[in-house]
Amino acid sequence: MFQRLVAYLDSIKARDPAPRSRMEILLYPGVWALGYHRLAHALYRRNWFFLARAVNHWSRWMTAIDIHPGAKIGRNFFIDHGFTVIGETAEIGDDVTIYQCVTLGGTSPDNGVAGKRHPTVLDGAIIGSGAQVLGPVTVGEGARIGANAVVTKDVAPGAVMVGIPARPVLMDAADVQHGFVPYGTPCSQMFDPATQKFEIMRCELETLRKRLDTMIAERDAKEDQGRREEQRDSA
Repeated sequence: MFQRLVAYLDSIKARDPAPRSRMEILLYPGVWALGYHRLAHALYRRNWFFLARAVNHWSRWMTAIDIHPGAKIGRNFFIDHGFTVIGETAEIGDDVTIYQCVTLGGTSPDNGVAGKRHPTVLDGAIIGSGAQVLGPVTVGEGARIGANAVVTKDVAPGAVMVGIPARPVLMDAADVQHGFVPYGTPCSQMFDPATQKFEIMRCELETLRKRLDTMIAERDAKEDQGRREEQRDSA
């Protein structure tokens, strides 16, 4: 058990450049939330639902992370910072990373019958801060969900999803990152954790610039069409 704990802490340290030691990681709310969930899930599987909910309620109060006791979670799951909600029928694979303020939420079945209502997140996926993954969708292995994206459809393995609703982003093969990249996918291959905030801001700036160019092109196209219609009417 001790070796498993050490391996888990090391897996977090490999994904987070901030901690200086394993002892520091033991203070992370995500680590405590996962520990409480392991206990709550064991109680839930034995149909001790009230006790499972009691542990869940205590965990939520202590960590600001709400993981339903029924959720199934694999190895080396890392919630960075917290304020996350994970629903009852959610399933999470191994080596999944979730940043702050993420919701793995459900949809109400039309027929009122309980069933699979929450997402399935497969091995190695990364879900950025503020993202909402809703309904019984599947996030493929190694997929990356951008910050504040809203996912309502299945995500292909290795895809990078951004926007509302989330849509895949085309990436050049030369830009694909094969190892873990904190905070998703940076704009450049040369990525240094010391400059990660700069990289994130640059990504956001480039995205906004592309959106602005698209909006300007659409406006110009509408103006050209309007002028052509006016010329046609006056002729």
